[in-house]
Amino acid sequence: KKEVFETLEVRPSNKYLARYLEFHDAEIQRFFPGFVYKQEMNTISFFILRDMQVAGLFLAHREDVNVLRVGLDYVGPKYRDFKNGRFIYSRLRNWFLDQGFEKVIADAHSDKYFSYLKKIGFDEQPDGTYAKVLEKKI
Repeated sequence: KKEVFETLEVRPSNKYLARYLEFHDAEIQRFFPGFVYKQEMNTISFFILRDMQVAGLFLAHREDVNVLRVGLDYVGPKYRDFKNGRFIYSRLRNWFLDQGFEKVIADAHSDKYFSYLKKIGFDEQPDGTYAKVLEKKI
């Protein structure tokens, strides 16, 4: 059976979002050491749903006119099969482009997150960040 992937956009002040971050904080810190949620930093906040189950959380902000910086790209333990990443950066590519983003940048906060970024097509930049250029797919 093919899984159904969806996003559920939430406001930065959403109470479920705050509780989710609190509940998963120890696990989030393994992949994003020092992560602290700042409501004002989020241009984009959405849960990734797989068959209507919360599989992960994506938080990002507009860093430049056409650059989106990932603040958090967290996936729960039972969904760590790279399908969420492929969904975000392949199936949502045109949505990001429609929002004016041409490039996504992220910091590799841990070895596991570094491996994930490389696997889903991010390239290391001279400044040590990782970037993925978004191209329109027809």
